[in-house]
Amino acid sequence: MSRRQNYSSVEENIVVAPVAQQRPSLALVDAVAIIVGIVIGAGIFQTPAFVAANAGSDIAVLLLWLLGGGVSFVGALCYAELATTYPDVGGTYYYLKRAFGRPIAFLFAWARMTVIQTGSIVLLAFVFGDYFSGLLPLAGTYSSSIYAALVITLLTGLNILGLYPGKWTQNWLTAAKILGLLLVVVIGVSANAPPPTTSITSSSSNWGLAMVFVLLSFGGWNEAAYISAEIKNRQRNIVRSLMWSIGIITTIYLLINLAYLRGLGLTAMAKSEAVGAALMDKTAGAPGALFLSVLVAICTLGAINATILTGARSNFALGQDFSLFGFMGRWQQGKETPVQALLLQGIASLTLVFLGTITRNGFETMVDYTAPVFWFFFLLSAISLFVLRRKDPDIVRPFQVPFYPWIPLLFCLVCGYLLYSSLAYTGIGAVVGVLVVIAGIPLLLWSQYRQRSLKS
Repeated sequence: MSRRQNYSSVEENIVVAPVAQQRPSLALVDAVAIIVGIVIGAGIFQTPAFVAANAGSDIAVLLLWLLGGGVSFVGALCYAELATTYPDVGGTYYYLKRAFGRPIAFLFAWARMTVIQTGSIVLLAFVFGDYFSGLLPLAGTYSSSIYAALVITLLTGLNILGLYPGKWTQNWLTAAKILGLLLVVVIGVSANAPPPTTSITSSSSNWGLAMVFVLLSFGGWNEAAYISAEIKNRQRNIVRSLMWSIGIITTIYLLINLAYLRGLGLTAMAKSEAVGAALMDKTAGAPGALFLSVLVAICTLGAINATILTGARSNFALGQDFSLFGFMGRWQQGKETPVQALLLQGIASLTLVFLGTITRNGFETMVDYTAPVFWFFFLLSAISLFVLRRKDPDIVRPFQVPFYPWIPLLFCLVCGYLLYSSLAYTGIGAVVGVLVVIAGIPLLLWSQYRQRSLKS
């Protein structure tokens, strides 16, 4: 039995997205650039201060970031099995559909379209707006929001032009990002170090809370699932792209935190509201601060572009399965991109820019809005590996998670802890995000009723 026949025989009610529509157009370097571009956004210039404040010592700071890379590596092993076994443009949407059925997959795609992906795009866009407003402020108090809306519009338009403009832009932005971060590392490590601080206070050590911020900075590597159908030599390169990406990201995060510790010291690092800016201001003065603003803008641009590129893929898969969203299930041959799905994602993102503007706290609102919903469905995707192992015992698995079931179980525990933490530490934005997901239930029921009516 062929793999395609094996796929279609599992459940009659599952509509398999036609993988043949997506040409393998992404080389290994393209996939790595997209994953690294998504993960390394603006967080590395902010979250290290929170980690330092809760770590308690220099060594603990570095160990926490190394542990974050280890946890991400464990998760990447799980996703490597899913992505190589079920290469599909829908990514996690497709895994949830096969494991739990169409209703859960629908709610995930709805949440991703309205909360997770769009919220992440807008969060990054607000960071870009904040920093770019410092370089070139616009009139009035809405400079950040105007820049956020402009960058979403421009990058969505770029990806509508086709996969190739989007991926080449991503490659250059990721290369510039890595080179800029390495320069910050060199400046920080070369600085006159303050006296070493072995600890702040014993009561300040809270590794659990510190890990929340560490894993927030590592978030995004799972987006590899949404380009799995478009990677050349996918059975080999999906795994390699995940492993290379996690390795590059972990190395950069360790080096940049070493630079922060070397240039500022643990105490100053923990008290800083913008640790990257503090380092550059101390070591290079005004030119350094200007360089950092440009670097943050590049980092956020790369993350926004990659998030736009991968986000539209799950919208496309949703459109193929549900007639209510059928307009999104059209793949533009030649451009190799789902144009309608990109358009809807852009409109939803611009709507959230307006929400962040009226709350006058755009970044924090988007963190609250996305975190609980993201970790809930991330936990379900981890559980889906167990379910699919049981439901598809005979399917060919080009890559299998080592030490099964212990590694996937560890990943589930981490996701569960982050879900709890995101609920415990978020505010009104989280309530809005959950309500938006619940609002998808009537749409699901209407879509199911509509499809039954069409069949009859």
